[in-house]
Amino acid sequence: MIISLLIGLGVALGGFTFQTALGGVNRKIVARLQKRVGPRWYQEFIDIFKLLSKRSVSHGWIFDFGVIMALGGIIGTAMFMPVTSNILAFPSFDNFFIFVYLLAVGMLGMAMSASGSGNPLASIGVMRALTTMVAYEIPFMIVVLTIIKLAGTSSVSGIAEFQQMAGNNWFMIALPLGFVVAVLSLMGMLGKKPFETYIAPAEIASGPMVEYGGKQLGMLFIMHEITVFIEVSLFVHLFLGGAENIWMFAIKYFLVYAGLNLVSNVNGRFKIDQVVVFFYKWPLAMAVVQAIIAIYLGWVI
Repeated sequence: MIISLLIGLGVALGGFTFQTALGGVNRKIVARLQKRVGPRWYQEFIDIFKLLSKRSVSHGWIFDFGVIMALGGIIGTAMFMPVTSNILAFPSFDNFFIFVYLLAVGMLGMAMSASGSGNPLASIGVMRALTTMVAYEIPFMIVVLTIIKLAGTSSVSGIAEFQQMAGNNWFMIALPLGFVVAVLSLMGMLGKKPFETYIAPAEIASGPMVEYGGKQLGMLFIMHEITVFIEVSLFVHLFLGGAENIWMFAIKYFLVYAGLNLVSNVNGRFKIDQVVVFFYKWPLAMAVVQAIIAIYLGWVI
């Protein structure tokens, strides 16, 4: 049990370090594409450590506890994440639905804390975030349930191993419509344009984050980086066949994250009603069609 806990903490810490460094590298790439110099690749580490060294203003115990709950919930979720078939802290507990439940703890902590600040702009940001979440999660869950049906398991590592078996393709290839839906949903999860409406800095002063500063904002930055690591890692395992070694995992992770960042930076931003209508129109229809084709008709590439 102690060894499993240490491995889990190592995955969470390693995921935070890797994602934060990768985030800095992608900021540099985007800057070069826009003919700017851009920040140093390690600037995000400096920003986080600088925030953690500063004082912060409290708006009550709910505001403070929500931040701790959010960060703790996300770290706990990351501890269950498989990196490869050999790097897995809790082999019997990498069930996809465990990740769904544990991720909700972090998100609810964030929502509780932001609402407890008393700032109406933070409450508007929380409502927008929850509305966006409901919009993209339904088509995404339909696609994942289709994958679970085809793979015969809800274990994340089990789904990855199923795709690596002889005669099986990655679900990116086997379920092309589902893959498109998953990419769009992942952009919504990561808050990438055109689905970053809940942040919308020009409209609601950075949304849920408006009242945060100092240590609390630093903790939320850490939470954000680990959340991104969890969501992109799930995508790699569910649709790209996972990874047999850590280097292949890093390459697939980088390609997914960098690709979404490049797409995000050439898009505008939807209004909140446009986000909901879009996901309930095209991705939802594509997810249902893919499920019918794969499960009832048995047409899988």
